[in-house]
Parts: sequence; C-alpha cells; structure tokens
Amino acid sequence: MKVILAEKPSVGREIAKVFGATTKREGYIEGKGYTFTWAFGHLLQLAAPQEYGYYGWNVQNLPMLPPKFKLSLRKVKTKDGLVDDPGAKKQLDIIKTLFDEATEIIVATDAGREGELIFRYIYYYLKCKKPFKRLWISSQTDAAIKDGFRNLKPGTDYDTLFNSAHCRSQSDWLVGMNATQALSLSSGTRSVLSLGRVQTPTLAMICARYLENKNFVPETFYQVAIQPDKDGQLFRAISDKSFKTREEAQAVLEKVEPTGLVLSVDAKPRKEPPPLLHDLSSLQQEANKRKGFTADQALSLLQNLYESKLVTYPRTGSRYIGDDVFAEVPNLIAKFNNHETFGKQANLLTGVKLNKRSVNAKKVTDHHAILPTGEMPNHLTPDLQAIYDMVAGRMLEAFNQDCIKEITKIVIQSGAKYVASGTVIKTAGWRAVFNDKDEEKKDEENPTLPKVQQGENLPIVNKALLEKQTKPKPLYNEASLLKALETAGKEIDDEELRQAMKDSGLGTPATRAAMIETLLKRNYIVREKKNLVPTVTGLAVYDVVKNQQIAQAELTGNWEKRLEEIRSGASVSEFQDEIKAYTSTITKDLLQAGKAIVIPKLNR
Repeated sequence: MKVILAEKPSVGREIAKVFGATTKREGYIEGKGYTFTWAFGHLLQLAAPQEYGYYGWNVQNLPMLPPKFKLSLRKVKTKDGLVDDPGAKKQLDIIKTLFDEATEIIVATDAGREGELIFRYIYYYLKCKKPFKRLWISSQTDAAIKDGFRNLKPGTDYDTLFNSAHCRSQSDWLVGMNATQALSLSSGTRSVLSLGRVQTPTLAMICARYLENKNFVPETFYQVAIQPDKDGQLFRAISDKSFKTREEAQAVLEKVEPTGLVLSVDAKPRKEPPPLLHDLSSLQQEANKRKGFTADQALSLLQNLYESKLVTYPRTGSRYIGDDVFAEVPNLIAKFNNHETFGKQANLLTGVKLNKRSVNAKKVTDHHAILPTGEMPNHLTPDLQAIYDMVAGRMLEAFNQDCIKEITKIVIQSGAKYVASGTVIKTAGWRAVFNDKDEEKKDEENPTLPKVQQGENLPIVNKALLEKQTKPKPLYNEASLLKALETAGKEIDDEELRQAMKDSGLGTPATRAAMIETLLKRNYIVREKKNLVPTVTGLAVYDVVKNQQIAQAELTGNWEKRLEEIRSGASVSEFQDEIKAYTSTITKDLLQAGKAIVIPKLNR
C-alpha cells in the first residue's frame, strides 16, 4: 500500500479525488491502491526548554544550548497551561498506523522549505524507515497533480532543503528562547519581552523609521514659479534653484521679465519595460496599495485560490518562469479573450510576440512566479476576485509591450532660469491593462506641454513665490515594509538589483506576513490607518537592543543567505556552531542591557 501525506485535509481530499479514491475513513481516504492522509500544518515542533531540563525562567539556565534537539507534539493553551494538542495527537497516531502498513510513502506536503520540514519532522518523530518519494508541483490542477505523480522525485533529492529548514528552526529556537528570557529576566518588568532572529531586526526597522519621522525638523525653502503663455495654452515653470530665505526668492521674483526666452527644448522618448511577474512579496505589496489588505490577508486569500486550483504555488520567491512554462503562456492569455475586464488586452496579445523579460530559467527558484492556472473562477468573493485579478492582470502586464513615454523639459530664461517638465504617454503598452496613472513623481500641473521652439519669446502672464518644506521619510506601511525586508532595509529601487538582493533579505516571502502579525500580537506595533507604528513597549525594547547584533538587519539577512546556501549543500555544522556562539554572546549582552529598560505603561 502506498501512503500519500498532504499538508492539509483539503489538499489530501483533492488529491484523492484526482485518483478517484472515495472510501472515507477517520483521518484518511483510501481507494485505487492508495491511502491519502494529511497533517494539520505543523503537528510537531522543537521541544520546549523544560524537556531538556531547563525548568522555569532562571538566569542560571542561560544560555540554553541543547546538545541535541528533540521533537514535541504541538501544544495548545488551556486553563491548566500548555498541553498536547489532542487533535494533533489523534492525527499523528493515524499517520503512524498508515506508515507502519505502507510499502512506500509519497510526500505531498507543500513543495517548499516549510512543507519539507512538516513531513520530515513527522517521519523522524515516528522513527519511520520506509522509502519515500516527493511530489513536487507548482499547481493544484488535476493535470498538474497527475503529471507530478508521473514524475515523482527521490526523497533524498530534498535532504538539503530539509537541512536548511531544520537549521532555520533551530536558530529561531536558540536565539528566540535565550534572548527573550535574558531580556525579560534582566528587565525586572515581570513581562515577557519577546525577541527573535527575524522579529527583532524587523521591529528595529519600524522603530528607527518612526523616530526619524517623529524627530524630523522640516526646513523651509523657497522657489519662484512663472506661467508662460504659448498661443493661449498656459503652463508652469519652476526656478531651477531653491532659496534658503524669502528675501533671496523675492529678489528673483522681482527680476521676472514680461517675456521669457526659450533656451532649450528637450523631448526624449523613454521606454518603460513591463513589471516582472508576481512573487508572493510583490503581490502582497500590490494588494496593500490597491486594496489595503494586510500581508497576512493577501497570503490567506492567495492560498485559498491555490487550493481552489485557480493560481499556481503562492509561497514563491521567484518572479520568473522558464521556457517550458512560457510555452503555455499564449494559451493562458487566450483564456481571458472574453473576460469582462481583461478581454481587450488579452485579444491584443493574441498572435503577437510576447515580452520575455520575466522568462529566465536560471532565476527560477523552487517554484516559478505566480500565474493563473487557466481554470476560470466562478462566484468568487470580492476579496478573492481582487487578488485573482491582480495575478491575471500582472500576467497580461508582464508579457505586454513597453510603455513609451515622451519626457519633455523646457528651459526658459526670464531673469533667472526656469524649468517646465511634462510627461506624455505615447503608447500605453502594459500600462493599459489596469489603465494605471503614471506613478512616477511629476509636475501634475503639466500633464502636457505645448510645442515650443528654442529661441521663442513667450509672454509671462503670472509669477509667484512658493514656500515649501522638506519632508521626512514616510512611516512604514505593510507594502513599504515588505519591500524593505526583501533587501534587509537597503533602499533599492531598481527591480533587477532588488531581485539579486533577495537571498540576503529578512525572512522569506512566506514568513514575512507572519512576522508582522507576531509584532502586532506582542503589542510591539499597532496599525494606525495604513501605517505600522511602534507602541511604548516596542520603543522601549528597541531602545535597549538597537545597538545589539540581534537588531541588525544585515546580520540576520546574511543568515538567511546562509540558509539558502545550505540548500545547495553548504556545511550545516558550521552554521550551527556560529549560531550557538552568537546565542551565547547575545544572551550575555542582554542580561546586562536589559537592566536599563524602561516601560512607563505596557499599553499604548
């Protein structure tokens, strides 16, 4: 008998349906010579400190460095404290019975780092020795599942993926458990002050931006504006210099002449390539900007669409596809020819040469970028429809033509020099899909500029002195924080360069949403409108740890890169030794630093 283990009941049932298995049992389905069972996500976790003999919260126990990690059943909170999750225990017992009877195990947990960890923890906890193979698919459609089962991979192919996942789990335990206890015990607040390998640098980024914004002292500066007239069409030009004092600007204003001489006219076409296909992080950012969805909401909705066979694997960190997937893109696009929103754009792409900017097999990680599967949705909720449209619309954008703009710059002399800028879209290209307005900063009073010639004299009909102030960097919202986490806080706008930095980012696309939710749950941050703002507690913790290594985004980003290298076969023991040494250092530092923590009130 072959046993197929899925990550969730819903996926197990779908795979069983594809095979035509219909006999339902408690905790599994059987038929056609197969048994289909499932986990409930993480049934097992690394054991709590007391299971290694570290009883209570005691400075004498620190640092806690178990010689060998143990696995423990998932826990739930009750009035008697944390106890084994009865539902998890019951399902694990069912899986054990099935594994004992199995001739072969097929792993059908989600094809990624966490999915591999879920299976391996069950396999090793049950001391199972049966051979296993891996189902590795990017889509839950019937065709993809059948094709995946025809091409099962040896389980050993994913040993390094498990090593990476297990190292991540261990490092989170070591740093999180020790740092949290060290800070909490030394603070004397009688509160649990949680710290973590990814959680704390994320908090530090939010707090640093908040304080920078709060303490920002705006500086006033002045400019002069003129309004030339070209055959009745007025446009606006701004002085090419800014002035620190009103008096300087006033002197320039008074020198504005009745006419202005056109010194130069520079009109350049500019090609704006289409955006890359979505990975999870970029889709979460768009969902936050367009609909105000939190990162966690966007992931949940996307996961629902995946399990409904409407989109491909959601937890991907890649924005590219290979040539094999690209070969199917024309058929995918054709599915939208009669679509109410995207029909026109889909028809325009039919039979034309598609843009291949998102096609690069070398940049595809475990899973390619998110695409619709070709299964057309029916009766989706408005929120699900919105996310689905973002996936489908981005596909049409990504394979579309460049947007061609004309950027015009006119320099006029009227006493001082003045500059008028304007942008005109000549060919909308990919921007026509959502009919988005150009998001680039531009002088909105000059959507178009008149045709003028160098050497022309234009009457100046208005002039004005403008008083402006410098502005701070905006507070983080979920979209901008997710973008910053990709590059460990480095501000990189270039899309290709951001992609290259992804291996050094904080967390992974699949874990960043949960990290934001953790900070909210810990009462370290709150949502104020769309912004993420630290609480008194969050700021107090940040004040103590801001100069500690645990708060440094680049250090943690480098660890994430090391975890990716372990997937490629890099040394596990070297990373583990490094994390243990770091844990000892940070524990010692926090036992001292925590004495300085001051939290006036534990709620905002």
